[in-house]
Amino acid sequence: MTALPFDARAATRALPYRWRNVRVGGGGFVPNVVFSPVEKGLAYLRSDMGGAYRWQASESRWIPLLDDQAQGSWQGVESVAPDPVDPNRVYLACGMGRPDPAAILRSETRGTDWTVIPVPFRMGGNEDGRGLGERLAIDPNDTRVLYFASRHDGLQVSRDRGATWGKSASFPLPGLGLNARPAPTHGGLSFVIFDPRSGAAGQGSKTIFVGVADPSEHHLWRSDDGGATWKPIPAPHAYLACKAALDRKGRLYVTYSSGIGPSNVEDGAVWRLDTAANAWTEITPAKPLPQRGGGFMGVAVDANGAVAVTSLNRWNPYDTLWRSTDHGATWTDLYPDARRDVTTTPFLHWGEPEADFGWWMAGLAIDPFDPDFACYTTGATIYATREFTKASSGRPTTWFPWVEGIEQTAIITLASLPEGPQLLSGFGDISGFVHDDLAVSPTDQFTTPVFGNTNFIDYAGRKPSVVVRSGTPHQRHGGPTLAWSADHGRTWAPLTAPRITGAPSPPGQGRRGPDPHDDAAIVVNADGAVFMVMTAQPQVTRDRGATWTLCRGLPAWVRPVPDRVDPRRFTAIDTQTGRRFVSTDAGASFNEAATRGLPADLSADQVTWREIPWPLKAVPGQVGHLWFVSTQGLYRSTDGGARFSRIDGGVQVDQLDFGAQPPGKPHPALFAIGRKDGVKAIWRSDDEGASWVRVNDARHEYGRRFRCLAADMRVYGRVYVGTDGRGIVYGEPG
Repeated sequence: MTALPFDARAATRALPYRWRNVRVGGGGFVPNVVFSPVEKGLAYLRSDMGGAYRWQASESRWIPLLDDQAQGSWQGVESVAPDPVDPNRVYLACGMGRPDPAAILRSETRGTDWTVIPVPFRMGGNEDGRGLGERLAIDPNDTRVLYFASRHDGLQVSRDRGATWGKSASFPLPGLGLNARPAPTHGGLSFVIFDPRSGAAGQGSKTIFVGVADPSEHHLWRSDDGGATWKPIPAPHAYLACKAALDRKGRLYVTYSSGIGPSNVEDGAVWRLDTAANAWTEITPAKPLPQRGGGFMGVAVDANGAVAVTSLNRWNPYDTLWRSTDHGATWTDLYPDARRDVTTTPFLHWGEPEADFGWWMAGLAIDPFDPDFACYTTGATIYATREFTKASSGRPTTWFPWVEGIEQTAIITLASLPEGPQLLSGFGDISGFVHDDLAVSPTDQFTTPVFGNTNFIDYAGRKPSVVVRSGTPHQRHGGPTLAWSADHGRTWAPLTAPRITGAPSPPGQGRRGPDPHDDAAIVVNADGAVFMVMTAQPQVTRDRGATWTLCRGLPAWVRPVPDRVDPRRFTAIDTQTGRRFVSTDAGASFNEAATRGLPADLSADQVTWREIPWPLKAVPGQVGHLWFVSTQGLYRSTDGGARFSRIDGGVQVDQLDFGAQPPGKPHPALFAIGRKDGVKAIWRSDDEGASWVRVNDARHEYGRRFRCLAADMRVYGRVYVGTDGRGIVYGEPG
C-alpha cells in the first residue's frame, strides 16, 4: 500500500466564504479521549461520526482536525494514537463501517494536515464496539512500529510509521472475516498495549498485550519476544475484553463486559493482572445486580498509580465512575457526591432540574501530568474535573462539559424565519433548539414535548411566530410527536392527531417502526390558522388540535404544501401518478388540476423516510411560486403548479432553500446541496438557478456529509448547513 498525500483540489472554484459552527457544545457520543504522554496540555479525542479533535491549550478549545477531508468515511474514527516520543506526530484509524473504505491517517503537524494511507481491513468507527480500544498503538521504544487490533482481520502491523501494513502471521487469531450487514459487527481485537519497561529506545518493546472482544476461548494474549510468538493468559470467566491500562509497576487493569457496547451489555467485571506472575485478581467495584444489567468499559491509571473505571449500560439505577488508590482493593463511587456545572451547555438539563451523570460512558482518561484532571465521555458530552483526587478523601467533585469547540451531532432539519430568532434546528438524539445567538449554546431544548429527534419544522409564511414541528418520542419522556408554538418556537404545546383505522401502507420502503402514523410531518398555512398533519389521509385542525377533520379529495399518502402568502392555498404533487391537487379552502378539500412540465415518472422522488425533505417547496413572499427538486432536475412554477419549467444551471440539486434577496433583485437567492463534476458541495444562485457558484471550499468539506440546509431570509448570502456529525455550520460571504 502506498501513502497518498493530502489533496485539497476541488472540481469547481469556490466563492470566498467564511464558515463557522452554530454553537451547541458536544451533543453526541465520543468514544474516547487520549492524552499525549510527552507534552502537557496536549490531548486528542475521536468521535464516532464527527471526526477527531485536538485540545489547543493556548486557546482553551478543541480544534476539529478533519474538516478538510472530503471522504465521509474518515469522520468515523476507530482509534487515535499520539506518538509517545514526538508530540507533533499523531495517527488516526478511520472508517465509518464495514461497507466503507478505511485508512490510517498520519500527521507530523498535530493534525493540521494529513497523509492518508488506505488499508484493506475495514473498520467500524460508527458501529457497535466503537468504545473499545485503543486499537491503534505505537511502540514507545521504536516509534516506527505500529500495531492495529482490527475487527475482522486479526492483528495488523506496520514497521514504517504506518506507510505499509501487513497481517501478523504469528498472532493466533486471524479474525472472523468481514461479515455483511445486517449481521452484528465483530468486536475483533479490542486493544494493543506495549510495556515500555520491556525494551530500550531504538530496540523495540518485547512485551505486548492484545485484547479480544470476539467470542473466543481466551480474551487476552501476550508476547514477550516483540510479537514473534504469543501465549494466551487464561482468565476465570468468559467476558469480552474491552479496554486496558498498564501502570508503571506492571499492573494491567482490564475491563470486561458481556457485549461490545455501547448498548445491550448485561454483565461484566474488572480484573487486575500481575504481569510479572501472570496472576489475576478480581477487583470489580460493584457487580451488576440481577435483571439490571450493565458491564464495564472505561479504565485509566494516573502517574501515582491510582486507577479509575466506568460502568457501561447500567441504566438501572445509573452508570457511574469509581476510583481506587489501592490498586482496586477498595473503590470510591463518585456518583453520590459528584456535582455537574453545565452553565456553558445548559441543554444537558434535558428539561430536568439537574443534568444527568451520563450514559454510554465508554471513554475515561486522566492527565498524565496532573492526576487532578480527569474526564469521561458520554452519549451527549465529555465531563471533566480538576478535582479528581478529592474523591479519595470523600469530598465532592465538580464536573464541567469539556466541549469548547466540539460540535458533534447529526442535524435533521433547519428553518430560518423572516423574524424572531436567527435559526430553529432539529437534531438527532437531542431534540432541537431556538438559536437567538449563533455563538452561544441555547438555554433549553425544545420541550413540552421533548422529542428524541426533531424531523420537520414549518412556520406560517405571513405570521412566522406560529411554528410547528414533528419528531420521534424521546425514550425517557415519551409522549406526542407533534407540537406547535406561538412565539417563534420558544415555548410549545403538544398536538396529537387521530389515528386513521385501516390506513394503507405508505409507498416505498425505508420507514422505521411499525406505525408510519408516528412519522407524520406537520405544516402550517400562511396565516397560522390551520395545521395539517401528513397521516395516510392528511388531517387539518383549525382550533390548535382540539378537533381534526380529514382532507377530502386526496389519494393516500399524498403530502400537500402550503402557499407562503395565500392562507387558502395548498398544492400537492402525487409522485406515484404525477397528478396535481389544489386546495383553495385552506385544506378542507382538494381538486385535481392539470399540470405540465414535470417528468412523466416521478416515482424516484417519492419520500420514503421521515427525515428526507419534501421535493415540492413554496417560495416565501411569492404567491403560487413553487419549486420541485427531482432526481431528474430542478423545476420551477410561477402559477401554482399549472406549468413547470426545467431550470438547468449545471448542478444536480439534492436540496434547495430560499434566502434573502440579492442586492437589486426581486427574487430570493437560492442555496442548494448539490453535485457538479462529481463534487458534492454547497451552492448559491443569484439568478434563479440559471447559474451556481460553490460556497464551501476544500478546507470546509466536512466529509461532504451534508444532511439539510436553510438559507437566512434576513442576511443576504448566509446559509446554514446541517451535517451528519459536525453539527450546524454556517457560511457567509468572506
